[in-house]
Amino acid sequence: MNTTQKRIEETLQMPVFSYVQKAADELGVDAYVIGGFVRDIFLGRPLGHDIDIVTVGSGIALAQKVAELLPGKNQIQVFKTYGTAMIKWKENQLEFVGARKESYSKDSRNPVVENGSLEDDQNRRDFTINALALSLNSEKFGFLLDPFNGIQDLNDGVIRTPLDPDITYSDDPLRMLRAIRFATQLGFTIENNSFQSIAKNNSRIGILSMERIVEELHKILSCSKPSTGFLLLEKAGLLPHILPELIALKGIEEVEGQRHKDNFYHTLEVVDNICSYSENLWLRWAALLHDIGKAPTKKFDKKIGWTFHAHEFVGAKMVYKLFKRLHMPLNEKMKYVQKLVYMSSRPIVIAQDNVTDAAVRRLVFDAGELLDDLLLLCKADITTKNPKRFSRYHKNFELVKQKIEEVETRDHIRNFQPPVSGEEIMRIFALKPCRQVGEIKEAIKEAILEGEIPNEYDAAHAFMLNKAKSMGLTPA
Repeated sequence: MNTTQKRIEETLQMPVFSYVQKAADELGVDAYVIGGFVRDIFLGRPLGHDIDIVTVGSGIALAQKVAELLPGKNQIQVFKTYGTAMIKWKENQLEFVGARKESYSKDSRNPVVENGSLEDDQNRRDFTINALALSLNSEKFGFLLDPFNGIQDLNDGVIRTPLDPDITYSDDPLRMLRAIRFATQLGFTIENNSFQSIAKNNSRIGILSMERIVEELHKILSCSKPSTGFLLLEKAGLLPHILPELIALKGIEEVEGQRHKDNFYHTLEVVDNICSYSENLWLRWAALLHDIGKAPTKKFDKKIGWTFHAHEFVGAKMVYKLFKRLHMPLNEKMKYVQKLVYMSSRPIVIAQDNVTDAAVRRLVFDAGELLDDLLLLCKADITTKNPKRFSRYHKNFELVKQKIEEVETRDHIRNFQPPVSGEEIMRIFALKPCRQVGEIKEAIKEAILEGEIPNEYDAAHAFMLNKAKSMGLTPA
């Protein structure tokens, strides 16, 4: 028995499949496990908990029968409109659907559905590697149905549609993004006719909801090398429809013999770099967007060459607009990305030899709990191909870390709260909340950050008394 056959048999020994087998046999219907779960069995990838079951008959009736047979109380969700049902059992989520044919209108990716054969159902699948089906009935338990040579495509590492790709992608343009996402996740190649069809139909992406588009972007960004996906999105002409801010970074201009780097390809390198340091999705978003302010701020100065003044500030403002347009969360996640984009160049200044402790303290204070992620982004931003520069930049980065650690150990600035609180200031000087309280607090903070006083209560208290005196205030 080969390794793949052994893995199939071991997987189908999962208790849940015996209940589906029994239910299908009792109802006298054919049932199959199909889709990504089967694909990943053959690829030897970790198996997810989402299991798609297709039956030649009523998916709802099969689900109801399975729910009766499964031990314990099992909730079943029925979606009559789509003829589907879902059961959550232990860690698994089972989705049942009757084999069906689909037809689409030009303005929607929601199909008109009618009952069909297993062949009809496999025809409607997005890719040959997702059309593999394993029989769950007693007579043919574990028998593979592979009408489109999906196993060969798995072996060859190819993404191909079962039918004419123009129909597949035009009917449901989300499949274009899925093709690119699978190519990125699996390290596969999109078959040439299929890729040309994506490029031809790229404008069809306009009928998709932003939420579905972002879901695929999240999955691409979660891969070990997202640049693969973004380069395919750009080559297929999809990226301008989704993230024109990135397309605007593309290209190199030359004036009077001076050129700037291609910030599009640089950005993708930074994203790949950050993925080797962190799995934080929103840090990866920050890497993707960290330079978007460079396109609108790019200027050529005859004395100093190309400049991108205030691109971090402009980029941070663009993050909000981009998140809003894509219907992404405008909450702490957006603010996290925005702050990292805004501060993305700050650590570089600290690498200079004559930098003051005050500048280091301000960086630590301003970054707060985002400091470690900011430093990772700064490290990922080193993409030079010049070995000497690469070495020097990395040494500078280590110098930045060392300076921060020294100041942080001594002054405890991260997540800094002034040693004297506003409540204490109000109590000592018999004040209600007012501008003067804020001025004293701000003065204490500035004195600590500038190194005029240590970050300690006694020093801050004495400074407060002197500051208050200069403002004409005396203790009550």
